[in-house]
Amino acid sequence: METPNHSHDQQHFLLCPFMAQGHMIPMVDMARLFARRGVYVSFVTTPLNASRVRPTIDRASRCSNLPIRLVELRFPCEEAGLPEGIENVDVLPPSIDLFKRFIEGTKLLKHPLELFLSADRDFPPPTCVVSDFLLPWTLDVARGLGIPRLVFHGTCSYSLIVMESVRRYGLWDAADRPKKETMVTIPDMPCQFEMKKGLLPIPLSCGGLADFEGGAVKAELDSDGVVINSFDELEAKFTEAYGKLMGNEAYNIGPLSLCEGGVQAERGNKSSIDQEKCLSWLDSHKQGSVVYVSFGTLVRLGLRQVMEIGEAMKGSGRPVVWVLKQGKEGSEEIESWVSRFGEGLDWMVIVGWAPQVAILSHAAVGGFVTHCGWNSTLEGLCAGVPMVTWPHFWEQFVNERLVVEVLKVGVRVGIEVQTEWTKEEVMGREEIGVALENVMGGGEEGEERRRRVRVVGEMAKKAMEVGGSSYVNMTRLIEDVKGYVKENVVEDA
Repeated sequence: METPNHSHDQQHFLLCPFMAQGHMIPMVDMARLFARRGVYVSFVTTPLNASRVRPTIDRASRCSNLPIRLVELRFPCEEAGLPEGIENVDVLPPSIDLFKRFIEGTKLLKHPLELFLSADRDFPPPTCVVSDFLLPWTLDVARGLGIPRLVFHGTCSYSLIVMESVRRYGLWDAADRPKKETMVTIPDMPCQFEMKKGLLPIPLSCGGLADFEGGAVKAELDSDGVVINSFDELEAKFTEAYGKLMGNEAYNIGPLSLCEGGVQAERGNKSSIDQEKCLSWLDSHKQGSVVYVSFGTLVRLGLRQVMEIGEAMKGSGRPVVWVLKQGKEGSEEIESWVSRFGEGLDWMVIVGWAPQVAILSHAAVGGFVTHCGWNSTLEGLCAGVPMVTWPHFWEQFVNERLVVEVLKVGVRVGIEVQTEWTKEEVMGREEIGVALENVMGGGEEGEERRRRVRVVGEMAKKAMEVGGSSYVNMTRLIEDVKGYVKENVVEDA
């Protein structure tokens, strides 16, 4: 095959997402944004994950003629001691041992990627690696190529500061379980910040992954910057503070979910319901009347809790779109109960994947019951929808703090314990109902909450427009990469 001619000035970014939906979806959006700016993009993943994102990547490549492609690497399930087909965290049974094996499996992707790149003649030579924090081996790939590595976490700067402070200052360890009510101050926050010890993000080291976490943090410190799915108008001071904490440049280039400029295309897994059918159902409802309920990919609710949610939703008398996850332990029993209980009610129940951005963006949706994962939180903010916050683990309680106390656009359901502390703390229908009514109604406070979240949504959209803060930050990022590459070329000469 004839080797294509490529200019030395052409940029080619390798995007390496961690294999979890909450990490992959924003990087798919990021890939399209870079490609629209003239950057060649190779999206590196495994066959199962490629099958999920291929429609989006193909549409960008063929229909929009963007310089973007999938690079598929076989995931070494057998070598890692995993069953065949376990290529994403969402199909991994809940087990620390299996998660450790999964992490070990990701490390084995380094050599196949290097072999692919050494033989590649279709795209220009890579000029930058944008990698998930959980793939620290990509630093070696970048250094071997003499190019910069930028780190992507998938959460906001507000939470990243807390997570790094917890790790750096030893603010949480397994012995702290009896002290979960103790208040802890986060010293590196650019504002006063205290939180109960039991709600702090639990470090990976406490799950027996101390060496891995240490290596991932060192790889970030040795990298050349961090990319944040946020925007300056929301988080400028927190992103600046996180950059200083890590000794690196930090770039707010989001919200990445707005990469289509308001057109709500399918992302990630194929939706379990026809999007037009879903939107048609919403069209038949009054503005701001519908409650949207979704707890993300990894949260596992038991039947008792689902029953309490169902009773609270029924008691509200409001129309509901409720997303239930397939394939989780006990999911069939839950689906059966919700199906029977919801008969005759004005509900749309979606089992599996939902077109979440399209749903949240519909005028009929007036409230979002969410687990406070950052993707969902940011999508709610972009759509201007107030939230009932119901965090479960990791940094979700910190995200809740941002939504409820800083932005003042959400109401807590009142959960005060991580799912790691206990198998399940069931929230009663009364508490859920009160939070729901405060978000959907709430008198003058409710009106102010809705006004504030609409303002945040407008700021998010403007940030992504040409000349907006995130557009400018992406330009700066691309120019910084060009400068790094030219500097290295001069040194090599």
